[in-house]
Amino acid sequence: MKHTDLFPILAPLVILVGPTAIGKTALSIQLAQQFDCEIISVDSMQVYQYMDIGTAKISEGEMAGIRHHLINVVAPDVPFDAGLFEDLALKAVLDISSRGKRVLLTGGTGLYLRALVTGLSQKLPDFPEIRKELQEQLEAQGSDKMHEELMLCDCISANRIHKNDRHRLVRALEIYHGTGKPWSTLLKEHREKSSLRFPNVLNIGLTCERKTLYQQIGQRTKAMLDGGLKEEVVGLLERGYGPELKSMQSIGYRHMLKYLEGEWDYQTMSQNLIRDTRRYAKRQYTWFNGIEGLLWFDKSRGGAVADRVGIFLQSP
Repeated sequence: MKHTDLFPILAPLVILVGPTAIGKTALSIQLAQQFDCEIISVDSMQVYQYMDIGTAKISEGEMAGIRHHLINVVAPDVPFDAGLFEDLALKAVLDISSRGKRVLLTGGTGLYLRALVTGLSQKLPDFPEIRKELQEQLEAQGSDKMHEELMLCDCISANRIHKNDRHRLVRALEIYHGTGKPWSTLLKEHREKSSLRFPNVLNIGLTCERKTLYQQIGQRTKAMLDGGLKEEVVGLLERGYGPELKSMQSIGYRHMLKYLEGEWDYQTMSQNLIRDTRRYAKRQYTWFNGIEGLLWFDKSRGGAVADRVGIFLQSP
């Protein structure tokens, strides 16, 4: 069955996002207990088996009897991407809803969330012959003239593409001449179709002062290192999961590998792990700020989040 045959899915979705170490896990359990939810993890690393400490994976005890989906679904050497997540998450949504439970999605991987809720952008076709002609035209006439041409046929794209961005300038004109439609129109059509996937969604974001978040990241990093991250990585290597794997190059695992290989000493590894986790948190905020209608709550206001979720689920 194609994805398009499934939509729209009218079941309400509660989505709880936020940067790493903000406290999503504890609040998600509270919400799931209060509103009879099952949880779908939106985390690109928690899908992997045997990778628990470095991913801050929820333990069975912490689950408190709440059923979780998309945790421990593949081995570390199995390719996993946003498209596969979309497939599995859709199945989970339909399964949960069919049993009369509510769906709570929580995690920090923005691309995976977008893959489910709006769908991955369909790749537009290439038109090599048109592109070649446009590139020759660009060399002959210059970018100013090409930008003027784009302004006439697709002013929205022209306003967001700088005249010196030669690659995107040519691509925008290539799409227009190849499809007969402006690039901006095709993007708008995709967004409109995407909005029909899940018309009943509540997006909640957890946040706090940056200083507080950085302190929590430092505390979590120490807990991971003290809790056996080194032993976990050694165990993965002994199982045959090599450093070249995508899963082993993620935050925490690649840092420990550099320590084990002697490239970094322990202090350097720890400091770089904290630094890179902070940078990751910044990138997460960028993703989440692009979610339309996202409601931000300070992490201390769990009660207010629950109240808002209750209002959403009670609305017709």
